[in-house]
Amino acid sequence: AFQERHRLSCEEAARLLLDAYEYRGLVKHTGGCHCGAVRFEVWASADLHVFNCNCSICTKKQNRHFIVPASRFKLLKGADNLTTYTFNTHHAQHTFCKTCGVQSFYTPRSNPDGYGIAPHCLDDGTVQTIVTEDINGKEWEKAMKEHKTIRDMSKP
Repeated sequence: AFQERHRLSCEEAARLLLDAYEYRGLVKHTGGCHCGAVRFEVWASADLHVFNCNCSICTKKQNRHFIVPASRFKLLKGADNLTTYTFNTHHAQHTFCKTCGVQSFYTPRSNPDGYGIAPHCLDDGTVQTIVTEDINGKEWEKAMKEHKTIRDMSKP
């Protein structure tokens, strides 16, 4: 009845059931850049833990982000419309839309096996709360050594 009511194929209904099981306690957020060329979905809590970094690039871009494992992120469209900027150690992959210039996600140096997602690039309706934590990116190595959980945030 659920399948018929929502006009889902067997494959779509099975995917919903698998997602519900695999991502218990998480919600599917969708988002993208300003012009819509880049779209993504990400499974994360409705209550976001967002980092406010003071390193040189995060300060200039006002880059606030939450971290998820790569397995919980899916680029829906726009791979060909992304470009990447790196600097210094070239570990962080700052991706942004070639058309509008918005960085809606990136690969952080702290979590190269995950993604940093910009909460302000999520579509309305799925975020309940946001808690912001300042992180001292100006002294990155020291901050990573002192922070006990940041590197685990990209682990499934």
